[in-house]
Amino acid sequence: MSGPSPASDVPIFVDEVPRRVAPGTPVSAAVAAGDPDLTALLAAGCAYVTDGVGRPIAMDDMVFPGAIYRVVRSARRGED
Repeated sequence: MSGPSPASDVPIFVDEVPRRVAPGTPVSAAVAAGDPDLTALLAAGCAYVTDGVGRPIAMDDMVFPGAIYRVVRSARRGED
């Protein structure tokens, strides 16, 4: 059997929802795993991710146990 076992996964929170992901998972993958629609919003620049106190973080940062992430959606509709 390959892949991490649930016991080795780390607990994180994305928009107040608890999740368990493999250690070393990038923030982008952890967020997308819970809501695939967010992947498109993040890629289009219509949303970004912050840490638990509101600081923007890089999407390639690795998750860590107990991390809290929030997805901030832009109020702009993409019209200039």
